Amino acid sequence: MPVWCCRCSLAGHFSYRNPEAEGQLLNSFTQYFGDSLGRKIKRMPLIEETVVPGDSLLTLPIVVIGNGPSGICLSYLLSGYRPYLSPEAIHPNPVLHTKLEEARHLSIVDQSVSFLFVLQHEAIDLEYLSEGLEGRSSNPVAVLFDTLLHPDADFGYDYPPVLHWKLEQHNYIPHIVLGKGPPGGAWHSMEGSMLTISFGDWMELPGLSFKEWAANKRRNTKSDRVMPEEIACYYKHYVKVMGLQKNFRDNVYITSVSRLYRGKDDEDRTQLNENISTQHLEMEDGQKSLIKRNWEVRGYQRATDGSHVPFCLFAENVALATGTFDSPGRLQVEGEDFPFVLHSMSDFGAAISKGKLRGKPDPVLIVGAGLTAADAVLCAYNNNIPVIHVFRRRVTDTSLIFKQLPKKLYPEYHKVYHMMCTQSHTVDSNLHSAYTSFPEHSVLSFKPEMKCVLQSACGLKKILKFSVALVLIGSHPNLFFLKDQGHSIGHHSNQPITCKGNPIEIDPYTYECTKEANLFALGPLVGDNFVRFLKGGALGIARCLAIRQKKKHELIESRDGGGDGVP
Repeated sequence: MPVWCCRCSLAGHFSYRNPEAEGQLLNSFTQYFGDSLGRKIKRMPLIEETVVPGDSLLTLPIVVIGNGPSGICLSYLLSGYRPYLSPEAIHPNPVLHTKLEEARHLSIVDQSVSFLFVLQHEAIDLEYLSEGLEGRSSNPVAVLFDTLLHPDADFGYDYPPVLHWKLEQHNYIPHIVLGKGPPGGAWHSMEGSMLTISFGDWMELPGLSFKEWAANKRRNTKSDRVMPEEIACYYKHYVKVMGLQKNFRDNVYITSVSRLYRGKDDEDRTQLNENISTQHLEMEDGQKSLIKRNWEVRGYQRATDGSHVPFCLFAENVALATGTFDSPGRLQVEGEDFPFVLHSMSDFGAAISKGKLRGKPDPVLIVGAGLTAADAVLCAYNNNIPVIHVFRRRVTDTSLIFKQLPKKLYPEYHKVYHMMCTQSHTVDSNLHSAYTSFPEHSVLSFKPEMKCVLQSACGLKKILKFSVALVLIGSHPNLFFLKDQGHSIGHHSNQPITCKGNPIEIDPYTYECTKEANLFALGPLVGDNFVRFLKGGALGIARCLAIRQKKKHELIESRDGGGDGVP
């Protein structure tokens, strides 16, 4: 099938050798891969899908896969926005404040770039700033950036950020952000009747106060928690007001992300145009040396008429910002594929709104003990639908999420937890009229007559009749477009990537995958499930790329006769 290729389309226009050309590259790229899916796409130059072009003179510095808050924040920093310590700011942590004062005139990103040529270490300053900080993330840069944006938030304080932002056009790094839907990612598909766990302020992105935005939209801001619909609208508006639209493409589906390989002889002729950190691979039979060179990103964009327009991009770096909502967790039991077994809150909400459960004599079966399962319990309870709630843990298990939520801030979830504890099923009791919990039970199978077989911790089995089953046991990222579905880049090799048990293994200061150079990851993929902390990944990646771009340009200048390459 013919496929549009950015390299062939633009090869006659620019030579990708300097910042000005990089800007022209993206502008021309935008003309082809634009918002209009009509005539422009039909006029795109095509190549055959089997063709792999020979040179990489026209290669984007980075392609970002995923347009949720992780991808949006990364685009913000790549677009040249730089964080500076505010002139009047005093951070409540005196040790951190003293460190920040040492280079107040430089942005957090540019401190890294400047220090590099003195210390020859990409991460030395962020490691220095992060030292001794503690927070609810295992990634030190995430904790650092969070404490700069929300000082002492975990202690209940509402201090203003100590940073202010400046747009510096010369720091722009050409990039493209690809997403299946509008900017905001999975937030657009979340159940709209529930409230977020995090406060609205904690969901905001740099440079745009959520409270001010909500006030301008005349939205009710009396509650610190907000509905997902409001957050989705905020993220979409953020991309527009920050001028990031040219970097975003919606309705895009990735089908493969793979490495390109070239021979050593070919590589030598174009070395100046390659990132300095190329990787050499020796073939097992000792033959010709091959070099890992850049990334090829293939997929298609869905047009307004429903047709698919294939594309092929080439990038020096790829950032994974897909989140973890792609694939709902499954029980892997018999009968789970029956149409009356659902795996998402949106499907459950749709069934209720269409009246499919109205008047049903049998209860809804909800499986899971997390907050999404609790949301489903509340949704059913508020619609007068009886519930059977099945979960494997004990109600006294200290790892239950309800144990970590203050009662005053999350009364609805503690209501569910109270029912889990006080309205549980026993051998001698019948089902309660509105809600019955089955702690320490697991589902063995679903039957076609809309029955399920449960088994208790002691091995006792019970068959229950239900109207619809809802399995809500978490979700996992779907990295099918990577080699081996990305199993090789986690902390535990050859296992699926999960946000808790097996996140992608990264350098803690650059967010580059330790097992795959020039591949970055941020957000839930590296264990940062809260928006508060995923911003640190954007900082780490943007700083790393800024350093490498500076290295690259100075090497080119020195080889072109510009002296020793030091400005």
